[in-house]
Amino acid sequence: MPSTTAIPDTRTLLAVAVEAVGGAEREGQLAMAEAVERAIRTGEHLAVQAGTGTGKSLAYLVPAIRHAVAEESTVVISTATIALQRQLVDRDLPRLGQALRKELGREPRFAILKGRRNYLCMHRVHTGAPDEPEDAGLFDPFAVSRLGREVKRLHEWSSDTETGDRDELVPGVSDQAWKQVSVTARECLGAAKCPVGQDCFAERARAEAGKADVVVTNHAMLAIDALEGYQVLPDHDVVVIDEAHDLVDRVTSVATEELSASLVSTAARRCGRLIDQSVADRMAEAGDGLGMILEDAPVGRLDSLPQALAGALRATRDAARACITSLGPDRKEDVEGATARKLALSLLDEVHDSAARILEAFDDDHDVVWVSGDSGLNRTPSLRVAPLGVGGLLRERLFGKRTTILTSATLTLGGTFDTLARQWGLPTSSAARKAEGTATDKEPPSDLGQPRWQGLDVGSPFEHGSSGILYVARHLPPPGRDGLPPSYVDELEGLVNAAGGRTLGLFSSMRAAKAATEALRGKLEHPVLCQGDDSTGQLVKRFAEDPRTCLFGTLSLWQGVDVPGPALQLVVMDRIPFPRPDDPLASARQKAVESRGGNGFLTVAATHAALLLAQGAGRLLRSMNDKGVVAILDPRLATARYGGFLRASLPPFWTTYDPEVVRAALKRLDAAQGA
Repeated sequence: MPSTTAIPDTRTLLAVAVEAVGGAEREGQLAMAEAVERAIRTGEHLAVQAGTGTGKSLAYLVPAIRHAVAEESTVVISTATIALQRQLVDRDLPRLGQALRKELGREPRFAILKGRRNYLCMHRVHTGAPDEPEDAGLFDPFAVSRLGREVKRLHEWSSDTETGDRDELVPGVSDQAWKQVSVTARECLGAAKCPVGQDCFAERARAEAGKADVVVTNHAMLAIDALEGYQVLPDHDVVVIDEAHDLVDRVTSVATEELSASLVSTAARRCGRLIDQSVADRMAEAGDGLGMILEDAPVGRLDSLPQALAGALRATRDAARACITSLGPDRKEDVEGATARKLALSLLDEVHDSAARILEAFDDDHDVVWVSGDSGLNRTPSLRVAPLGVGGLLRERLFGKRTTILTSATLTLGGTFDTLARQWGLPTSSAARKAEGTATDKEPPSDLGQPRWQGLDVGSPFEHGSSGILYVARHLPPPGRDGLPPSYVDELEGLVNAAGGRTLGLFSSMRAAKAATEALRGKLEHPVLCQGDDSTGQLVKRFAEDPRTCLFGTLSLWQGVDVPGPALQLVVMDRIPFPRPDDPLASARQKAVESRGGNGFLTVAATHAALLLAQGAGRLLRSMNDKGVVAILDPRLATARYGGFLRASLPPFWTTYDPEVVRAALKRLDAAQGA
């Protein structure tokens, strides 16, 4: 094993890597790589904003791999999207491994690790799923036949797959079918007890991760490892969080629990054959009572707990506890009995813990509770509970335990890192960088100070001022609550015609996206695709292949589209994407900030909007030769007091409010393409 001194420095390794992948050295990339190397050496956390085209993956992978090989340790890379995971594991890391093998003294080892539910469970394949129907759709004969075909295909695939990874099954299957052949961590028997534990795909993936220098995972797994009290990732001393702008939302999602009457009923059915029937009946009755109260409860945040709901929650909690007690401790039993018991316990624990947490939420200020009703999905009402903030958890269980590098193309909201630092639980002014030059610059641990971190913006290789125009339609009326105003449709039509198609329309709601699609399909000569017409991946593919095509959609398109070249020269956003005023979590967080004397609107709603605006604007320039326009139809970006904060979060495009100027520019771009 080579020593640290035998391995070339980060600058040298980066030059080798860039040459091997056929790239060009970029000033921002080098600055980022050296900052990451410094953070790893000093233990001081780092937030890096690196614009599209910087090559940030190489900039953090090279120093991460160098550290892992030199110290015989593991570095974890966490991403928010499957697309970036696949890019790292299938392309970036293998190429880097080959390129740096000689300089490192050996080829580094890489692994990908996902949650247990993402892997085929061979025990479930052999024994089948619980026999109770968990979805009313199963009574539909067409649904049953489709489900049967999918499960049969999964059984056949189980004989061929080497990884059991759901993402490798193409085409995929429905969630309902996958549930028949997979288990959650709570439902798993454990490798020691499972009769096919030696062939477990999830355990095999964990074993591979334990031997790897770099482990790629997702923010949800990172959150589970940090928050749930049990280890799912291998020991590591450094974590790199790419797509860090999504970290708070993903951690919040992991820390959110849901309780519904159907969940309670399913738990009662699962344990009904294993315990005294009267105890199981008590559980079923508690679920019925909870369901009746939720049916009459208004959807929205609960600032206080109604007496009837409190009674139903206590009854549910106590009934779940009685069922758990009746099941008794682990005992030696046949595998079939152990499986049934484990499946029952997993749901009983979930019901008990959720009910107890909701009851306790009204005695402290840590959680938010609301009634959720997704009538469009034919779902029964449910209770949800989520943390008011996750900064304290992240500060204690992530930043307090290992060196953390956070990176994204959009981290400086309002022109500063402090906006997101508050959400991460970091102090809002980073400490001064200490002198370098010792063998290790890490300070001894201390219980007194807050986490030390540095913020670094390495910019972008793109010349935003000469490559892009920001157009704000200041002459339009402010958006109303009744969908897309006719004046917005007319403005959009003029912009798309000037651009000759080539338009990505990002809308704040699916209702607005569909309204724009229906209105313009009859007016434009260019094809208009709308999210929902086909899978998002297929729609983006068709959009990229035909420059005259437009693609309209909502949230996933704001962050998930990478279409370089002339197919995308106009990005239109219909309005500033503030959270809905009745969003229970956002409104509770806003109220909490105001109760402490802060500006709740700017801290919560405007920050949410700034992040999405920056992500949406980032769809425009994806390669060095790209040019185009980001058009925002909402005049409040120019007229409202908070407009300056939002504009400071956007790339430094040349700005205009003149519709004639922007349409003329789009026509020139269209004519230059000649397609």
